[in-house]
Amino acid sequence: MTSFDSGDDAVAPSTSPRTGPARLARRSFLARSAAGLAGTAAATSGFTVLTGGTQAAAAPAHRRPPHRRYPDWHGPGILPSFARPRYLQVAELTESDGWTQALLATLQGVVNRRQPRIWLNLSTDGTDATWADTLRIPKHQVDDPMELLDRYRREVAGAILYDVDSPESVNVATTMAGLRGAVIATEDQAKDAHLRVLDDTRGRFTDPVQAYTWQLENLWPHCEHRLLTGITGTQTVEVPGVTWTTLAKVDQRVTDASNRKTYDIDLSGLLGGQGVFVRFADAYPDDGWGPAVYEVTVTADGTELAHFTPRTDAEDAHLFDADGSSLAPGRRFADGGSYFIYRFDPPAGTSTLTLSVLMENEYDVTGTNTAPRRVEPFPYLRDYIVATRAMVSWLSPSDAQQGPLLNRIFGSVEPTTPFLGWFPGGVTAGEVPGVAHAANNGVEVLAADFFVNASVLGGAKAHIDARPSRPRRMRLRPDIYLTLTVAEGDNVQYDEHRMRSIWDNDQRGSVPLNWTIDPVLVDLAPAIFAYYQRTATHNDLLIAGPSGAGYTYPDEWPADLLDRFTRLTGQYMRRTGLRLISVFNNAVGQGRQPLSEAAARSYARYARPDGIILNWESGTTVSHVGGVTLATDLLLPNAVDAAADKITAALADSDPDQPTFLACHVPAWQWSPADAADLASAVRASVGPRANFVRGDAFFQLADRFLASSG
Repeated sequence: MTSFDSGDDAVAPSTSPRTGPARLARRSFLARSAAGLAGTAAATSGFTVLTGGTQAAAAPAHRRPPHRRYPDWHGPGILPSFARPRYLQVAELTESDGWTQALLATLQGVVNRRQPRIWLNLSTDGTDATWADTLRIPKHQVDDPMELLDRYRREVAGAILYDVDSPESVNVATTMAGLRGAVIATEDQAKDAHLRVLDDTRGRFTDPVQAYTWQLENLWPHCEHRLLTGITGTQTVEVPGVTWTTLAKVDQRVTDASNRKTYDIDLSGLLGGQGVFVRFADAYPDDGWGPAVYEVTVTADGTELAHFTPRTDAEDAHLFDADGSSLAPGRRFADGGSYFIYRFDPPAGTSTLTLSVLMENEYDVTGTNTAPRRVEPFPYLRDYIVATRAMVSWLSPSDAQQGPLLNRIFGSVEPTTPFLGWFPGGVTAGEVPGVAHAANNGVEVLAADFFVNASVLGGAKAHIDARPSRPRRMRLRPDIYLTLTVAEGDNVQYDEHRMRSIWDNDQRGSVPLNWTIDPVLVDLAPAIFAYYQRTATHNDLLIAGPSGAGYTYPDEWPADLLDRFTRLTGQYMRRTGLRLISVFNNAVGQGRQPLSEAAARSYARYARPDGIILNWESGTTVSHVGGVTLATDLLLPNAVDAAADKITAALADSDPDQPTFLACHVPAWQWSPADAADLASAVRASVGPRANFVRGDAFFQLADRFLASSG
């Protein structure tokens, strides 16, 4: 008998009315003995690969674990739990290429679906190894990561082939791998590992819309419908040893576009290599005013070789690496540590190559004639996608063709279904419209594109204290009360990586800080949430990240669905002991918006927070809105001295006879607790003894008393 489930867990019909038909349809699909998803041969149940004509018996320690129904969706949350990991095989993959990482990440998903046994160190910041030690699960480091495939090959049905030149094929192959208990691989990998080829996505898709429309129509009926995922199919990684030549760079800070003009740059010295690569980066990454490029022209010996403006097909033809750059009307820009690279290929024999670029602000333009990046599969989150049998796509919400398809996908699930992953296109063209489109369909976002080992962390049990942390009662005086909120906590991959790095700073606790965190971590990675809760000092307060149980814009939700999200947020806050919420409230084309009375009432009724910090960049405002106390926060610049100056200016007109309240938004990607301590010292030196830095709960406690006394 043949089966597409390759001996994995039988899929029983769900008792949930929202997923019953889909689960039944998938069961029928997996039980078919027809030839695969696209006409290829079906894998046999319990598939094994013969090497050298014999199949060695697996060691007893590595026999397939007994049948279990995992992932388990019967818990109280919106994400499933996995079996408790008892022993982990750890592979160091930070030096491996992306093809190896992607194969092993999908192997991890297949194996850990039943019982978590594989842990992969993928992140170069070292936090993967740190969390593995924090879990205190017995583990063994494998010498060769590919040993894992040999060790667990009995649990793998075979391989789905992909082509890295077609990023969509990587994702479609991953969706197939989840459904068929397979790994994704190149043709050479499958041949070298003696893996049966179950399907081949190469050459089948010409663009994202075609690929993901086909996937929605053919694979989605058999996928898990209780979550959606979105990650890029490929990534560019740095090629070591590349030398960059400075071509143009500002010699002073410019943040007002006063240096906007067309700059002519000679590229002739870069001729004769693999191409000409020009990188635009931020000359002063601490203040976030990097280069903005409006128009590019390149001439070779006086003949036009390229001419384009950002966000056009002509630009796409030369955009070698967008990195974290962003798009705004008419321009592409790169702030902080982000950059973008254009590639030009002049004709053989070219002697003079000239770049003319209309740009402004703090530019740092460098060039090389060696390809500085290479394209590889993107490995992160793939274990979770495979383990949960989720569908994965990568669609631009601002693209005229891709956006409607993304909306169609969002509209295919029940309200409050989580979307794990992210969007292409930077903040303006990706994040803001993507989160808004999700909200329009009643979907909340968990930024999880760089999350790793979720198929282990989802089973690593931990005690979560549901009791709220209470501040000591303070006397209300005519003082200045400041509270600092570390942003980004809605972002679960930030919670896993960057937050752990700065949380472990030895100056944490020296100044009160509110740490935003995603309460849905109690489903996705309870041990991570528990670690932060357990190790918090008396000056650390965990609060729900924007905007509760996932990242969203409340006023973008349909009016009849918002209560479902705030009710869900309240449930998670009560499970985790969180009492405050940070909220973002963008509107597409209009920017950040005040929280409406209706949205505030919904939070007050169902989430019942002690206060809401609204990212509105104005600060100094506390008020009652819709039955909840709301504080707008002041966005601080990346440089500590500039942040102190901004706070001092905001407090310049404060009444010395009245309490003053100022909530501040700390740049999480640039600051550590040491920077927060330096800021507090600078503000106290400038403002004087009236300045009191307090936790958010004390801040709202005092604000409530002030508002009550002032009528």
